[in-house]
Amino acid sequence: MIAFLDANVLIYLIEGAEPFAGGVRNTLQAITHNHENTQLAMSALSRLECRVGSMKSENSLVLDAYDEFFSRPGLTLVPLSGDVLDLATAIRARHGIKTPDALQAACCLQLGSDHLFITGDRGFRRIPGLHVRALG
Repeated sequence: MIAFLDANVLIYLIEGAEPFAGGVRNTLQAITHNHENTQLAMSALSRLECRVGSMKSENSLVLDAYDEFFSRPGLTLVPLSGDVLDLATAIRARHGIKTPDALQAACCLQLGSDHLFITGDRGFRRIPGLHVRALG
């Protein structure tokens, strides 16, 4: 099982906003409890999305926390390959999803069908084949 984290999920987790941070922790614990060999994955785009706020505000502690997370052993960071871009284009055209969200969905779908896309955005449920777990 691959637990693919949308950028907003990691932002909730790292920046500690409640009740979202607790919801993320509980969701991840439940997934790893039910699927012993769960692997975490994110898109390369998430690295940008997560780090920009703390860089703008010059919050080095939060920026360091993101950098530490993205350098974790075992984290799969899905690149924005040509295949991902082509799939994201189709998702955007067919489902009216914004470009960053289409890229997130395409990155997850590239990992195969044994995935769970964890997000705070219920709009992803419109995408066929994307197994969405919306927080909240």
